[in-house]
Amino acid sequence: MDIVEEPITDYNQLDLTKSYTWVEYMKWRFTERVELIRGHIVKMSPAPNVNHQSLAGQMYGTFGNAFSKTNCRWFPAPFDVRLPIPSAKKDSTVVQPDLCVICDASKLDEHGCDGAPDLVVEILSPGNSKHDLDVKFKLYEESGVKEYWIVQQASRDVLIYTLQNGCYIGLRPFTEGIVVQGLLFPELKLSVDDLFKNVK
Repeated sequence: MDIVEEPITDYNQLDLTKSYTWVEYMKWRFTERVELIRGHIVKMSPAPNVNHQSLAGQMYGTFGNAFSKTNCRWFPAPFDVRLPIPSAKKDSTVVQPDLCVICDASKLDEHGCDGAPDLVVEILSPGNSKHDLDVKFKLYEESGVKEYWIVQQASRDVLIYTLQNGCYIGLRPFTEGIVVQGLLFPELKLSVDDLFKNVK
């Protein structure tokens, strides 16, 4: 008779100095959300605040309209993305972007996305800005995410980075009074004023 392995439900059962893989990640059933960065566990910020969720809601409507008649699909968090990081062990990086767009259906499976999305959006919250501006920036760049949007609550603006020859090039900051528009999907447009209208 096969022995069924019980899922790990307590975060404290794990050795945080150890390197883990996607297969092990799939056995975890924590109340808190975690990401796997180059094999190492990173706890995510506490539940998003009201401003974060307001920004996410504004973006969902825009993305839904922009991609409704295309082959691209968009997914809000929580949604697992297994990033292919050439400098790291295979299947050792699993992230949960606030929003991502995938146009290659072969990357989608029952567990999420296996490969680099075309577009990733992260909404900065107090406590996660360094992670998204530094760690995830490098991961998305190295794995080949074509466009990376960073929504900043504090400065009420949007930063867009596009991948060119393997490196991210930043567009000018999109501030209040301007319409956000990246290079990858010209049909995807979002007024900064509308985006931040319910953010205090």
